[in-house]
Amino acid sequence: MIEMITDPRSLITLISFITFAGILWWTYVGHKPADFKQAEMIPFADGDIGQPASEGVDKEVRHG
Repeated sequence: MIEMITDPRSLITLISFITFAGILWWTYVGHKPADFKQAEMIPFADGDIGQPASEGVDKEVRHG
């Protein structure tokens, strides 16, 4: 009975490890440093990616 439970657990563990290794590979090997430079500016973008936030906003827009 225990063998019936152990084999699926081992298979799921192996699949999980392969998935984890794939995510690490995709994150660190699949991207160029230029992609990371562009992505780190996203919080400061105002509209288009890579554009700085516009200055001189007169009023705060309130909704509701």
